[in-house]
Amino acid sequence: MTPGVTMRTIHFISGLPRSGSTLLAALLRQNPALRAGMSSPLAVLCERVLPVLGQGEYAATFDDAGRRRVLRALFAAAAGDAPDDAVLFDTNRAWCAHMGLLADLQPNAYVVACVRDPVWIIDSFERLFRRNAYLISKLHGLPASATVFDRVEQLMAVTGAFGAAWQALQDAYYGEHAHRLILLDYDELVADPRRVLALLYDLLGLPPFAHDPDAVAYDGAAAFDAALNTPGLHAVRPRVEALHRRTVLPPGIVSRLAGTAFWRDAGSNPGGVFVIAPD
Repeated sequence: MTPGVTMRTIHFISGLPRSGSTLLAALLRQNPALRAGMSSPLAVLCERVLPVLGQGEYAATFDDAGRRRVLRALFAAAAGDAPDDAVLFDTNRAWCAHMGLLADLQPNAYVVACVRDPVWIIDSFERLFRRNAYLISKLHGLPASATVFDRVEQLMAVTGAFGAAWQALQDAYYGEHAHRLILLDYDELVADPRRVLALLYDLLGLPPFAHDPDAVAYDGAAAFDAALNTPGLHAVRPRVEALHRRTVLPPGIVSRLAGTAFWRDAGSNPGGVFVIAPD
């Protein structure tokens, strides 16, 4: 371990967009022993630093032990002034693409991947875009004349807000570190949040805590969402509840996405991922 660097317990929240990661963080924050928040830059910092350490003219300056020290220092800096006994949760969609790195840097950590039926993820994005009719969201960057079909194609592209996370999730789910992955289905989280949190605490080895899903609070996201021209992107309702509505997506898009929630197929889980999902 790097002298003077304390490696606190860190778990990671990742997975698909519009699938409850901010809600999960808001619930976890009710416990004073935990630290959780919305999307953090730590994964991006690691992705920016790794090429400097591992390729080009500076690669010969570091061996793997040196690279590990640099990244551990980043992790320690991200923890800030949190108490040494605090359990931290760092959120970023990219973590699912870095399971091997996390296994080495945080060998006792889990990645909690929030997931949701893709039909309702894309529906949620579309409702958000339509609610902000005077703004052009930076999540897709398309002109004002774009249709739902244009927006869906951009979201689902390999570099899109959904497509990139979708690929990273499958990489983690079917990869060699799948046993370090916990999938948390949004539908189950909103249907029975107390049971889901109790299961999660048990899997992570955390002492039980009485969460209150009827008094959820989360602030600090307004500036982040405004910078993306997408107000409400990380909004959390004060009460956890399942909302039933019809989709605003055309039938062709619904048909294209229907049945793609692969984690709900109990027979297709070769790596033994722990899945918290509707029966």
